[in-house]
Amino acid sequence: MKINHPALTKLLQQAYSAEKAAAFAYIGHAKNVKTEVEKLAIKQIELDEWGHRMEVLEIMTEYDIPISKFYEFKYHLIGRTISCLCHVIGRFMPFFFAGKLESGNVCEYFRMRQYFNSIGITKHDYALYEMGIKEKEHEVYFLEQVKEDKFLPFFEKVFSWGANTSFNNIDLANKQPPENSGDYCKK
Repeated sequence: MKINHPALTKLLQQAYSAEKAAAFAYIGHAKNVKTEVEKLAIKQIELDEWGHRMEVLEIMTEYDIPISKFYEFKYHLIGRTISCLCHVIGRFMPFFFAGKLESGNVCEYFRMRQYFNSIGITKHDYALYEMGIKEKEHEVYFLEQVKEDKFLPFFEKVFSWGANTSFNNIDLANKQPPENSGDYCKK
């Protein structure tokens, strides 16, 4: 079944390619950290991103949405560049920017759900909810790694993300079940 929703199509294509960029970045990030615990946690996040990419592809395939060659190229370069930069920008910035990125990614999945619902499709609600919540878990993990860092207040002020600001309205301690999560990421 083909769908006619340009914003949803674009968001799916971007998410598919951006998940690859994130996974590539986490490969470099994991190599840059010192402890085995951090390496394993970041490796798990990388695997989550590959899994999200496959889930998004399944949805795209169902609606005959092509993979964007432009986004694939763009995000491939971005991911590989970030992966390399992780080796030279220290410990704080890879954790900070990963958390900021994940914070924004949360709402991608909830917007997809809202777009699907606007055209009467609800069959992906649970999968999109789960991916959005997983991205929130990633955000929280990365923030935990830098919450005591002396650079966080400055970076939070400049980049509008950190201990007191997020790009989404999800509180994992009080998260809503999928059927009651319609207000997540609404503007």
